Amino acid sequence: MITFTTRRATATAVPLLAALLLAGCADETPQVTPGDATGPVAVKATESECELSRRDVKSGTSTFSVSNGGSKVTEFYVYAEGDRVMGEVENIGPGLKRDLIVELPTGKYQAVCKPGMVGDGIRGDLNVTGDATAQIDTDTALKQATESYQRYVNSQAVALEEKTTEFVAAVKAGDVAKAKELFPISRTYWERIEPVAESFGDLDPKIDARVNDVEPGTEWTGYHRIEQALWVSNTTKGMEKYADQLLVDVKTVVAKAKVVKLNPLQLANGAKELVDEVATTKITGEEDRYSHTDLWDFEANVEGSQAAIQALRPALQQRDPALVTTLDTNFKAVFAAVDKYRVGDGFKPYLPTEAERKELSTVIDALAEPVSKVAGVIAKK
Repeated sequence: MITFTTRRATATAVPLLAALLLAGCADETPQVTPGDATGPVAVKATESECELSRRDVKSGTSTFSVSNGGSKVTEFYVYAEGDRVMGEVENIGPGLKRDLIVELPTGKYQAVCKPGMVGDGIRGDLNVTGDATAQIDTDTALKQATESYQRYVNSQAVALEEKTTEFVAAVKAGDVAKAKELFPISRTYWERIEPVAESFGDLDPKIDARVNDVEPGTEWTGYHRIEQALWVSNTTKGMEKYADQLLVDVKTVVAKAKVVKLNPLQLANGAKELVDEVATTKITGEEDRYSHTDLWDFEANVEGSQAAIQALRPALQQRDPALVTTLDTNFKAVFAAVDKYRVGDGFKPYLPTEAERKELSTVIDALAEPVSKVAGVIAKK
């Protein structure tokens, strides 16, 4: 099996503020009573184990309280068949805890820890039984939220395919200037719906892996492979096959995204994942390291997070109106901070000073805190 490292930030790349952010609500992690068959599933992750307090859970909403007892940054996933991601928590530093709240229908799953955020991870079966009613079948506001967000995903997916087709055509025509112009534009649509796109097995690393994300012996493909040629070598020579493969992979993601069925907690978790993505790869400048177009990705990630929150807004307003007010304020603050770097329809190259990086980290950290609460609010009945 071909394996890839995850495209998330390495432990050394996460700044202090982001590390504090990613600790999440560690102090709020529920205590698990030995033999408890209904409370949170405790997950002990180390370099050599992914130990769950139980591997049989009831259908409906489950909480996995993940503790990293190892020395490497780790991730925890719940996979459905074909490694489709049902839920995930990433960038869990040594000694930290994070919770994953996920809605799972009856079926067979795998619980996976990825020490070092590398490869296939340490896997074990997870069995879900019972006949719990899905949230969208009992809550009109949540049903409407998923339908609204699905329309958003579909619109972004269509634009992603269109702009990637244009980008690929420019690469194959040898038009370096046009390809450079289209590179950040096409990626904007990808970044807005990245949690959905990432859920389809190994398509994400094929499309969006950076060079250090690829395991030895595996060919580096996708956007960043072409980015390197465009900005480092100022050429498209030799990139034709990568451009063709990129379009094939994007079309596959688009087709899957148009028919995937999402649940409300996936919207909430995706919104948080996008903010974490900004904190760990966009602010550091490691994402678009050759083109320095990170601010396009930065804004798109936040826009995608906001779209998921806005879809959930009616339900959140019913459950926690104060949280909605805080979210509105903090999203506005992030966009205001990014607007300082705007030039025309785009952004200036992202080569920040330490002060600029700190300012952006501060507003993202402030946004991440209320976004991290959304899943818990949505999970309440």
